Amino acid sequence: MRRAPLDHRGTTALVTGASSGLGAEFARQFAARGANLVLVARRRDRLEALARDLETTHRITVYVFTHDLGATGGVRDLLGDLETHGIAVDSLVNNAGFGITAPFVDTEPDRLGEMLSLNIVALTELTRSLLPQLLTAGRGVLVNVASAAAYQPTPGMAAYGATKAYVLSLTEAIAEEVRESGLRVLALSPGPTSTEFFAVAGGDFSQPISFETPEKVVSVAFSALDHRQPRSVISGFSNRAMVAAAGVMPRRLALFAARKALE
Repeated sequence: MRRAPLDHRGTTALVTGASSGLGAEFARQFAARGANLVLVARRRDRLEALARDLETTHRITVYVFTHDLGATGGVRDLLGDLETHGIAVDSLVNNAGFGITAPFVDTEPDRLGEMLSLNIVALTELTRSLLPQLLTAGRGVLVNVASAAAYQPTPGMAAYGATKAYVLSLTEAIAEEVRESGLRVLALSPGPTSTEFFAVAGGDFSQPISFETPEKVVSVAFSALDHRQPRSVISGFSNRAMVAAAGVMPRRLALFAARKALE
């Protein structure tokens, strides 16, 4: 179903993980479309620099809030800031998250818990808390950043891939539940992208990898949101081909290929 591109002027978009990478690029592209912004991350200096640039360039209003959304009470504190400042949100991008590269048995338990809290719990809590506002506004978008790793088990990043499979499943289900509303819902699944992800995830990624730019990935998301009834989109032809191939391979072969890709 084709819909007209959304006009984001006069709306407010909240972007998590906005200090770099895909989050910062979502902020830039929302600002270019006229949206006011709420930028959320842990690094205030980066958020404030981005906010100044976007306010000057696009004549919009940008709020900056620093929170660790994966920490206990992080989402609650952010919601409190929104209430205190009287901010009504029209669009939400759940971009904050990170990965861990290691055999599952070697994954440090506390770090694993932090990843689950941020990638799954915080995303779910924030989506549920703000969804009534998004539906009432009826002119914005909900984007949850999943991953190409969401489409099959990922040996070597087992828990990370599982968190993104959750995000994909949750988001597609919400999209179906609210499809008669004006809210457009999208699970965005990038492959390798030129962000800080791999530095945080660890592991050896010295072998040649084809990286997409954040600009390209976010443009794919906006194109999907503008031109059709979205539910999910995989960014990049090679990533779509990989997912399609894994879907028709015998399960054992797909698992072997995924493991070898990370070795």
